[in-house]
Amino acid sequence: MKQKNMLSLTLSQLKQLYYKELPQIAHIAEDSSNNQEFKDKLKQYLNSSGKIHSYAGKQIQLIIDYDEKNIHELSTNQDISVQTIFLLFQFLTGQLENTEINTDIFIDLYYLFNRLETPEQNILSAQQVKNRSQRWKTGLDPEVIEIRKENKKRMLHLLIQKIENRKSASSRFHFDENMKYEEKYLLVEKWWNDFRFQLSMAIKTPSELNRFLDNSLSSETMYLLSKARKKGMPFFATPYYLSLLSISKNKYNDEAIRSYILYSPHLVETYGQIRAWEKEDIVEPGKPNAAGWILPDGHNIHRRYPEVAILIPDTMGRACGGLCASCQRMYDFQSKHLNFEFESLLPKEAWKHKLRRLMNYFEEDTQLRDILITGGDALMSQNKTLQNILEAVYRMALRKQKANQSRPEGEKYAELQRVRLGSRLLAYLPMRINEELIDILREFKEKASTIGVKQFIIQTHFQTPLEVTPDAQEAIRKILSAGWIITNQLVYTVAASRRGHTTRLRQVLNSLGIICYYTFSVKGFEENYAVFAPNSRSLQEQNEEKIYGKMTKEQADELNALLKSGKNAATNIQHFMRKHHLPFLATDRNVLNLPAIGKSMTFQLVGITENGKRILKFEHDGTRLHSPIIEKMGNIYITENKSIAAYLRQIDKMGEDIEDYSSIWTYTQGETEPRFRLYEYPDFPFQISKKMSNLQIQDDIA
Repeated sequence: MKQKNMLSLTLSQLKQLYYKELPQIAHIAEDSSNNQEFKDKLKQYLNSSGKIHSYAGKQIQLIIDYDEKNIHELSTNQDISVQTIFLLFQFLTGQLENTEINTDIFIDLYYLFNRLETPEQNILSAQQVKNRSQRWKTGLDPEVIEIRKENKKRMLHLLIQKIENRKSASSRFHFDENMKYEEKYLLVEKWWNDFRFQLSMAIKTPSELNRFLDNSLSSETMYLLSKARKKGMPFFATPYYLSLLSISKNKYNDEAIRSYILYSPHLVETYGQIRAWEKEDIVEPGKPNAAGWILPDGHNIHRRYPEVAILIPDTMGRACGGLCASCQRMYDFQSKHLNFEFESLLPKEAWKHKLRRLMNYFEEDTQLRDILITGGDALMSQNKTLQNILEAVYRMALRKQKANQSRPEGEKYAELQRVRLGSRLLAYLPMRINEELIDILREFKEKASTIGVKQFIIQTHFQTPLEVTPDAQEAIRKILSAGWIITNQLVYTVAASRRGHTTRLRQVLNSLGIICYYTFSVKGFEENYAVFAPNSRSLQEQNEEKIYGKMTKEQADELNALLKSGKNAATNIQHFMRKHHLPFLATDRNVLNLPAIGKSMTFQLVGITENGKRILKFEHDGTRLHSPIIEKMGNIYITENKSIAAYLRQIDKMGEDIEDYSSIWTYTQGETEPRFRLYEYPDFPFQISKKMSNLQIQDDIA
């Protein structure tokens, strides 16, 4: 039976299917007086048939072993009871207490048991992957560029009206008296390329959004956005970014962009009660965070790993060039730690003193060697402010290096090796990448390289190939000319998870000199229900699509050597791919960010909730150094926030052929991929201390 038909079956029809296609399982349930007997007989069946040693048999055995056990679900910090087999027994014997239960759990279990008989899975060929990737347009395609030119022309007229209707004339972007309309148009057309103009003209209300999208939004969408505004949800989108949307559905599929701009009902309903998935970001003064680290300030430094910490400055870097609907820091916007009040975010005099204190934290820590300056968005800070921050980082690194000269071998501190700036402005506001910024980046690299800093990275976030525009291409070229490397992190939303979409994104980014870093599963709280793609889909993409960009160890070493210099990245990558006949570079790792302890895709399926949501047991990423907290945490259980069946129904509505995803059910366990060599820290020419400073781990951690 086709998946599409399976997804529409009633409970009664699904039960009939079990009796027809899985008669042994159905009759075992029928012949059992209770759930325990059902489980015992299932084990006997697996053993007697010899299927206990198959992939599916081992998976079923694990689910049986976890049935009726209580586990601690880490993301919600709640104890839950796993009742997968118990619910199956009730379903097959007509004893379901909850008659409103949906079919998703039993569809998932059907495919799991069915694999005992038909274990084969259809893997896509290289040509099939190519065909699926080529259907996705990029922002560099001529027809897309032409559509966006028309969007821009339409918006220029609206921007003229907006300026004319402004009450205050104090803005630098205003019209002189008696200026003709044609002159205004030419002036606004010129201002369009000024990032400050884009920020000052940002769209902040539903009605204005609809007007800039040529009144193309539905009444349902407008009602939802109005409801969001009443709840105090911020909304911020520049005219440039809105011009990337197609107001006609027949032109190109922009769903991956729309799902970043337009809020879902789940997000709106939960706003105000959103919790921090990144539990280590919740800090009380003087107390360790969830990863065990003592931090000088809960709002400026975030830390999970021994070797790296995030710096969020008290500057415009606390804002963004737009608000992503799936943002992991949405709770920070909710609490107004992050916002779009630019005037209030200008650095105060006290920030200089605070910055020095924050740098002391890095300087006096035994293990920190990597600083990620982000926000918000690091490049939202003004050039002078960013230059001051980088200068403070340089001086800190120099002091740390000099202090090491008097420390004996084995007691030296880790010195700064890597500086990263986290920014989505290459996609949201590429005109921000101006020559003054490039000069700052180039000068900092030249100076910091002399004291041992080896890696200079702009860590960006392109979500879709449609965001890669000629403006973005130019911004990328400028940054690469300064000798910095650009890496991309993709959030694997439903729209981004469609077959071939991520492959196409890798292709276009690689062609411009960007290498991919992470492909993140969406964190699974209820506010992100609409955009969450199950981890099984991420594994499916990893094993069936990304596999065609995999490199041998020798090829990876060669690419790493080419990238180390920071010179001619785009040309070197293009030549490398041609030389080795690679359609793209699979340098990114598909992972989920686990609360408190880091990234992983090493998991096993241990249960399914009554709503069909998979319960996964994760292990931490064994390829990198972690906080010792992991030794005390025990097993890590995460419940996904969407069933596979619900996900398939969702992409079916998007126009996908869900038969193309038929192997998704088979991905019930994963293993974290090794890191690409570039992302490994270089060795020090000396022995550093094994002691971890700023660490306090409580004895009573569960």
